[in-house]
Amino acid sequence: MRLGLALGYWGRGPSPAHLDLAREAERLGYDSVWTAEAWGSDAFTALTWIAAHTSRIRLGTAVAQMAARAPTTTAMHALTLDHLSGGRMLLGLGLSGPQVVEGWYGRPFPRSPLTATREYVDVVRQVLRREAPVRLEGRHHSHPYTGPDGTGLGKALKPITHPLRAGLPILLGAEGPKNIAQTLTIADGWLPLYWTPERWSEVYALPERLPEGFLVAPMVRAHLCEDVTAGLLPVKAMLGFYIGGMGHAARNFHADLMGRMGYEKEARRVQELFAAGRREEAVLAVPDTFADEISLVGPRKRIAERLDAWRRGPVTDLLVTSPDPATLRLLAELNT
Repeated sequence: MRLGLALGYWGRGPSPAHLDLAREAERLGYDSVWTAEAWGSDAFTALTWIAAHTSRIRLGTAVAQMAARAPTTTAMHALTLDHLSGGRMLLGLGLSGPQVVEGWYGRPFPRSPLTATREYVDVVRQVLRREAPVRLEGRHHSHPYTGPDGTGLGKALKPITHPLRAGLPILLGAEGPKNIAQTLTIADGWLPLYWTPERWSEVYALPERLPEGFLVAPMVRAHLCEDVTAGLLPVKAMLGFYIGGMGHAARNFHADLMGRMGYEKEARRVQELFAAGRREEAVLAVPDTFADEISLVGPRKRIAERLDAWRRGPVTDLLVTSPDPATLRLLAELNT
């Protein structure tokens, strides 16, 4: 099981610690570092900055939002950074939800998300292969565009720049059962949002044998500390925001996933409190048992014991979210 560093997206501004954390992760032997985006900082610019200050560690987006860019634009970002970094790019993509897609990106959320994702990946792969001009008569993505409001002058093109790797890995952030099943057939890897090392086989309907070389790369909040209850508060704050604030009450994929993991009543309560502006209460309403199940928090011995459970499953890459260099060092030591 390889280790990755998940930096996420910026808050109010850029974190002065991110570059130092990425360098420390590379020094410790971490295999990858990952950036994200929501409705603030973008994933590719921060990752390019890190690429310029590192030499070995692989560079991933977890995730770049599909609604933010045409698939050809995303492919351009990926192939450019792959060249500049010497072939270190990992392209993680996610569809997000209706609240973000329509509220921030100003475009309709696809009525058939699986089809939209499949077409998006198809176009990106066509660009990276550069075997022929990009062509797709899709329901959501058409190349060239042939819609009724077009000029009819569109021309099928292939990239001027030759991609460094036709097989640049594409990973998908998928939460629903059908989305996960499709990910296994069209992507090179999967980026689970919440992962339960003890119950993954009952929560996720994965086949006994995954495709050869397929990556399973969940994120885990990690914190080396003596007080487990206090150490779980940042995890609960993250969950409170994702479950209560990142999606509409009627359609929130993160809350639905928490429900499938056995916490449906608690997830709806978090949503209610968050929607009512009672955010501190929403955070506290996240069960400690759920926060603990999907994280690595506590003293060294406890983290060591729990890390074994992550290694026993199908996880190939553990993407660690932690602003603490001591925690990163501990995990590197335990994972040798």
